[in-house]
Formats: sequence, C-alpha cells, structure tokens
Amino acid sequence: MTENALGARLRDPQNVVSPRARTVWRVSAAVRAAIPALIAGCFALGGDDLPLWVWITYAVISLAYVGVMPAYRYRVHRWESTATAVYTQRGWITRERRIAPMSRVQTVDLEQHLISRLVRLATVTVTTASAAGPLKIEGLDLEVAEGLVEELTRRAEAEVGDAT
Repeated sequence: MTENALGARLRDPQNVVSPRARTVWRVSAAVRAAIPALIAGCFALGGDDLPLWVWITYAVISLAYVGVMPAYRYRVHRWESTATAVYTQRGWITRERRIAPMSRVQTVDLEQHLISRLVRLATVTVTTASAAGPLKIEGLDLEVAEGLVEELTRRAEAEVGDAT
C-alpha cells in the first residue's frame, strides 16, 4: 500500500494476471537478448571478434534478465475494474500505477501478439482523455480479457458525458 497526495492509503489492485504471462515475457526477453548476440556474432564472422569477457558478461546479464524479470513482473502486475474506475499497476524496473475513471474512458481494445495467441493470453488497452496515454493490462487469460472488454465497453457507454 502507498499513500496518495492527500495522505490516504492506496491498496494494490486486486487481480493478478495469468501465470502464463511469465512464459510470454520470458520468450520475449530471450528474443530481445538474443538479437544483439546474433549481431555481434555476425561481426565476429567478419573478423571483428569481441573479447571473451564481453561475451561472458553479456551472457550472465542476459540469463539474469530472462530468468528474473518475468517472475518479478508477475509479482508486480495487477489490475482491477470497479463500477467507477479501472486500476492498473505494472512495471519491473519502474512501477506505474494508473487509475482511469469510467467517465474518462474513450475506447477499450483487445490485442494479441503471436506468442500471446499461442498461449491464449491478451492485452486490454483502455484509452482515456489523459495525456499520460492509455492503460494497458497485459497477460490476461483470453476469456478474462474478452469479458473485461465487454464489461468496460458497457460501462463506458452508460457513462454520462463525452469522456474528455
């Protein structure tokens, strides 16, 4: 729990994302870690080899990133939808907590990337009239995401006003 500007205690959003989100984040991290290694390997084939200590350091950092980041993100990522607002918490190096009142919701979208589609996960994006950009809830079971999109769309349509 943290305190807001008025000194009131804010609780973490209640819902966790799917445990399968760790798999998606781990695969994505492995791909991101492999790309620079492949590029450096191509240069090495051309005779521009890096010292062994650089390869070892990169391997250790990459393995730590692929091993630790998904587990930590899973502990941090949370979401909640109430009658009046959508709450999200996400991040791993920095933590972002966002609250979007239903009166400010403009669009609600569902997105699936290739890896997410393979493990039946989705991302729900809630666009508001905020300059901070949309709220994203990553790593939801597809059925949960579809239900949330339907629920938020229904609530946003019922709100009085123009969401600006």
